[in-house]
Amino acid sequence: MGQTFTGLLKAVRARTGQSGTARTAPTAALRLCGDYLEGLATGGPLNDARRTRLVAAIGGLTTACGSDEDAFDALLRTGQRALEAGGETETRLALAVAVEATALRSRSKGAWRLRASALDALGRRDEAAQAYERHLALQQNPASAEDIARRIATLKDLRSCLDEAAGLLPGEDGTRLRALHNAPAGQVRTDFAEAVRRRTAAGGGMADPDVRRLNILYAAHRRLLDRDRLADPLLGGAEPAGVGALRRLVAGRSVCLVAGAPRIAGEESVPGSPLAGLIDGYDLVVRCDTVPLTAPRTDLHAVTLRGDTPWTGPAWPRRTGTRLVFGDPLPHWRRSLRARLVPGAQDRVGDASLRHPLDDPALLGEDGWGPGTGTAFTVLRLLDFLDTADRLDLIGFGLPGQLQPRERAWVGDRATHQDDTEMRTALR
Repeated sequence: MGQTFTGLLKAVRARTGQSGTARTAPTAALRLCGDYLEGLATGGPLNDARRTRLVAAIGGLTTACGSDEDAFDALLRTGQRALEAGGETETRLALAVAVEATALRSRSKGAWRLRASALDALGRRDEAAQAYERHLALQQNPASAEDIARRIATLKDLRSCLDEAAGLLPGEDGTRLRALHNAPAGQVRTDFAEAVRRRTAAGGGMADPDVRRLNILYAAHRRLLDRDRLADPLLGGAEPAGVGALRRLVAGRSVCLVAGAPRIAGEESVPGSPLAGLIDGYDLVVRCDTVPLTAPRTDLHAVTLRGDTPWTGPAWPRRTGTRLVFGDPLPHWRRSLRARLVPGAQDRVGDASLRHPLDDPALLGEDGWGPGTGTAFTVLRLLDFLDTADRLDLIGFGLPGQLQPRERAWVGDRATHQDDTEMRTALR
């Protein structure tokens, strides 16, 4: 990061020893920012755009602390950038910043929301609920606080699921399960699933009513852990759709996946073209990413979030029955949905269980595809894996550039029929 980074680190250290400024400087937060910058300096080149924005925010905070300006807004901005960076180190920095912010201004809505969000991201759910409630108590506009109230309710429901499930587990399993409420989400998923497997194996399977109830609680907890915000009516009024809903959507139906090439969209609407009216014979028409304006019907739209700040991209206004959004990490995926879904533009939105199907061990769990896999192949592989469509055809994917070489080879190995006139490839 060069001399600019070194100079910033020196400036931060200088500010932490400074006294007598016109306004109270958040010296504890600056000290932690300095420690964070030192860690980055020993970690090699900085290639992550989210961390770069965090470093810039620290620079803004340092400048504000050295002037007569009020540094509080810069402090909150630094905490938010740390939270957006997504790593555990950055999230802990965000929490430390938020703690100082709430100490400086105990009635700041923004400071309490930042503190709650950081605690939530770290899995400290009881503390997060308390911080969210402090934020909520300071809100004067109930409409703007609906998402916070919903999150508080979700955290309490998560606790209730674990408490009831713990009562159905013997000995140490029940004790450990209650402690999971304030554990990282990955640990909760793994440990809860293992406890359910052990109880199911030991208790006579699903014929045991306690085992059935335990599995219901586990499924409810998983949904709440991943999908609470999808119930928000601000998300286009859409109904969340999981793997089961998608399977039912395609079951027994003829499905065509249409390439997004402008040539395909143009020929679909030209009388006499081999593609004219072709999609009308299918029950479900699937399109991906940017849908050309000339393209007719779309029943399922799939899109992949790319880049470091996917929520800043264009909205998805084209009407469709179901929209699948692929992307990671989970906080960015959630934020993208809230920012880019257009009310009334979709009836259903794929939930968190469908956001990265290729490498999700709960679904395909296939290695080697990587984040660069195209949207079209991701949705194709997902539909093929579900194995419920009566017919699955590709239209226009024989054109150059529509699939990557490995994806094209996968399709070629499984194609049952190819029609060059209609540019159609049948997989089943």
